[in-house]
Amino acid sequence: MLASDFDTHSLASNQASITSVNSLASLLREKMQAFPQLIRKKKRETKDYKIKIFVIIMFFIIIFLIGYAYIAYHQQVLTKSYFQKIKFNSVDRIFRILNHDDKEVISGQLGVTLSSDSAPFHCLEEQRRSDGSVCIEWNGVARLHMNFEDKGVFRCYTLQWQALTPGLLPTDCYELKRDNGLWFGGGITKGQEWSLSYANFDFMPYASGDSKVHQFGNGVKRYFINSIGVAMQVSERTPLQLGINRTENQFCLRAANDDFTFVNRLTALPQLDYKICTTEDMRSLHMLMTQQSLWDGLKEQDIQVLHSLLEEPVWRIPNQDLPDSLNETVICDYSESAIAMGLGHIVINEFWQENIGDFSVDRARFPTLKDTIDVLHRRGFKVVFTIQPFISTDSVNFKDAVRRKLLIYERHSERSIPALTRYKSCSSAGVLDITNNASVPWLLEKLQRLKEEYGVKSFYLDLGTGYNLPHYYQCRQPLDNPDMYARMLTASLEGEGLMAVSTASVVPKPPIFLSTPPANATWEGLRETLAAVLNYGVIGYPFVLPGAIGGDYLLERSLTKMVTFYSLGQPPLPDPELFIRWLQLATFLPAMQFSHLPSEYRSDLVTRVAQEMKEVRQTVVIALLKKYLSPSMNEGLPLVRPLWMMDPHDPACLIVSDEFSVGEELIVAPILDAGREEREVYLPQGVWKDGIDGSLRKGSRWMHGYRVPKEKIAYFRKMPDNTRF
Repeated sequence: MLASDFDTHSLASNQASITSVNSLASLLREKMQAFPQLIRKKKRETKDYKIKIFVIIMFFIIIFLIGYAYIAYHQQVLTKSYFQKIKFNSVDRIFRILNHDDKEVISGQLGVTLSSDSAPFHCLEEQRRSDGSVCIEWNGVARLHMNFEDKGVFRCYTLQWQALTPGLLPTDCYELKRDNGLWFGGGITKGQEWSLSYANFDFMPYASGDSKVHQFGNGVKRYFINSIGVAMQVSERTPLQLGINRTENQFCLRAANDDFTFVNRLTALPQLDYKICTTEDMRSLHMLMTQQSLWDGLKEQDIQVLHSLLEEPVWRIPNQDLPDSLNETVICDYSESAIAMGLGHIVINEFWQENIGDFSVDRARFPTLKDTIDVLHRRGFKVVFTIQPFISTDSVNFKDAVRRKLLIYERHSERSIPALTRYKSCSSAGVLDITNNASVPWLLEKLQRLKEEYGVKSFYLDLGTGYNLPHYYQCRQPLDNPDMYARMLTASLEGEGLMAVSTASVVPKPPIFLSTPPANATWEGLRETLAAVLNYGVIGYPFVLPGAIGGDYLLERSLTKMVTFYSLGQPPLPDPELFIRWLQLATFLPAMQFSHLPSEYRSDLVTRVAQEMKEVRQTVVIALLKKYLSPSMNEGLPLVRPLWMMDPHDPACLIVSDEFSVGEELIVAPILDAGREEREVYLPQGVWKDGIDGSLRKGSRWMHGYRVPKEKIAYFRKMPDNTRF
């Protein structure tokens, strides 16, 4: 039984094992058969996953394109074309101007200070103008007028913002740099930047000042030009503030009143009014914006004086910081030393008076000044007296001027209380009120007496700058801004023989020159002199009188107040190398002015250089200055020009700040740093003759390591285009 049972169990177990093996084999076979299907299923799942991802991506792309199209459509709807070449979106106020080829040349944002939720609409009928201008208003906030003037190849657009609510300051910002274009104009700035595109300063009132202390220099003009063929001109009635932000790439104009520069509010709320002109040629555009005929009303005598200033030096009698340092002996001795260098204009500073504002000669120090002046006239010199609108409280004329109410008075006070200021050696002075009809005749009478008694025919008008007016000034008639004072006084005295003025905001009538700011007797002062001459030429002042060769004063410390707040005498004899390099530069400028004489050095090198420069000026420079005198008078082009005026399409000409041209036929590359006897020189296109060795040089290229010995200056005369090497 047990055996039988075992056998039976063993048989059943064997059968079960066989069945189990067969099942496993069958399962394996099934799995093996299903494996390809599983792989194919996995592939299908992967493929389906990729399709899903692709569909999702396409979905988002379509959504993005639809959104972009929606935004672009609405932008297109909101951006309207005005006068064919203006594109303006009145919602975000993006403003663009296109050129003749429909290429964008300038863009910016108008109304920067407007809130983003201000909705624009077209002005009501009574707010529109009949001159064809477009009028857009942001309800109760601001109003914008745009107009267009077609001048053939030039297209000019006028924009005028009117603030409609107190506290709003109309502000427009444009691209500071675009397509490698650079902004020029505005005169000299505090940082002495060659281009406004290199400047960086917050909003500052645009008015004449001392560039050592204030943002702008003594010569201003509301004119700016970009090398890509865009120029701006701002109305004189706009209380203009200028700001440049290199970080945000912005060049901004703002209308804002303040408590000094624009204290006389010409409108109830600020208005920003300016013009933009475009063309393909930067030089032609500059001529359009600065063009004016300076010939009107000129007499033959004026032309003779103008020529004499180009041909002969200006001799400034040296002085110390006190009036007693000047007397007849000083004048006679100086003129005898100067005559070896040539004749010219002898300028006597304000110390010919006992007190500033006397307008009469101090007889204690000048008992026989009339005889001295007669001797100087017979020798061929022209004597020039320095005059000022300031009247010292110590002057005999101060009480008379107060009694006649001829002086500027304190704001918010009776007109009998004069406003006082400080100027040079005078610590307390009143200022003639040029808007008082009695002031000019009073001054002219005293100048006429000087002419008759002493035979003086010329005057240097020392006005300081706009910031030399009393801070709380008030004139009988309100001034647009402090610079209007200098403009009105200069115009009133144009027929009295003015030789030069110390400040200007419009081009004075020839033969009047604009002086550069007083220069420190340092290498930095030398560089600043060249920058001032070139920058003033850019904004339309063709006749610029540089300061004295070697510097006007010497201060080792930084100035915290204007130079005109100090009574600064002649600087000590400058370093010979500085004097030589300054003399070499001045030889090629519109006029030359001496205080220290070359003979003071008792140096053969200085004497030889002075004689060589005298010969170069007489044989080369003066002829060119006279040749380009007429284009300067007619077209506003300066006699001494930056290189970009020769070739505005040459990128290298735009960045070169230490070379210049006399007219279009002479390139000058002075040395402006101590101890240097070589420099980089760039010559514009053409063939040029080297003034040092007489060799011919091909233009449109740089010359590296060009040698300039101490006694030489690099200059190159343009040769005919068919000149062969």
